[in-house]
Amino acid sequence: MPQPGQSAKRTRQYEHIKDSVLHRGGSEKRAKEIAGRTVNKVRAQTGEAKTASKTSLNDMSPSKRGGERSHSGAGGRTYAQLYQEAQTRKISGRSSMNKAELLKAVGRR
Repeated sequence: MPQPGQSAKRTRQYEHIKDSVLHRGGSEKRAKEIAGRTVNKVRAQTGEAKTASKTSLNDMSPSKRGGERSHSGAGGRTYAQLYQEAQTRKISGRSSMNKAELLKAVGRR
C-alpha cells in the first residue's frame, strides 16, 4: 500500500505494478505485495526512504532487472540468494559449491 506522504509518481507506479500483476492473473494480495516491495525498493535506492536494507541499496533496480530473477525467468535466483537458502537449510559443503551445484542442492529438498 502506498506510504503516507508518498509522491504522486510512486503512487502511480504502485497502481501500475498492481494492475499489471492482476492482469497476468495474480491474486489481489500478491499484487499488492509485489507492488509495495517494488516501490519501496525504488524509494530506498533513490534516497526517498528513511531506512533501506543493504540488499535494496546494493542490488540493481527493479525496472532495470525486469523480472530477471522471478524464479521462473531465464536468469533464476542469484548465487547469493541460493547460498542464503542453503545456509538456512543447513546444507553442508555449500561454501565450495558453485551456482549450479547450489541450485541442485537447494532444489532437491
